[in-house]
Amino acid sequence: MPFSATPLPGVIIIEPVVFPDGRGFFFESYNQRLFRENQILNEFVQDNQSLSVYSVIRGLHYQREPHAQSKLVRVLQGRILDVVVDLRAGSPGFGKSFSIELSAENKKQIFIPRGLAHGFSVLSAIAEISYKCDQFYNKQSEAGIRYNDSTLNIDWQIPFAKALVSDKDAKLPEFNPSVSDFMYKADA
Repeated sequence: MPFSATPLPGVIIIEPVVFPDGRGFFFESYNQRLFRENQILNEFVQDNQSLSVYSVIRGLHYQREPHAQSKLVRVLQGRILDVVVDLRAGSPGFGKSFSIELSAENKKQIFIPRGLAHGFSVLSAIAEISYKCDQFYNKQSEAGIRYNDSTLNIDWQIPFAKALVSDKDAKLPEFNPSVSDFMYKADA
């Protein structure tokens, strides 16, 4: 199970080893020992699952401390463009985004540490997403950045005229680099 670093510190791409045969396939989506060997020491406490249709954009979401969450995201059905934005003041990636296509076909996963905003756009007719969190959801800690923030200028790979965005997400504030809910720790 290869673990690959990304340009944003702590954001890791995981590619499971898949064993196909005439009946289908098998793979380990999570193995605590292998994750720990690759410095992902988080204890996951909540699993979430969502289903969305083509051109839905969800995000960019995060939870403030003390309820900040690390996430392990994968796609069970369809394709998404998964996007993260580094919100950790002092990070070499602060204010930068990273995106990757996750799909049921490629079976890639992304580990997102605390201090990053997360979102995705649906590139297929439907997409079913599963993600593990290392902290319980806390409504009072909800925060986010507007998906169409002009500073971040994220290419969601769908036409904006067709974007399906919740009222809540459309009203999120723009990215403000002078305000940060997180501090970067090189060893975290």
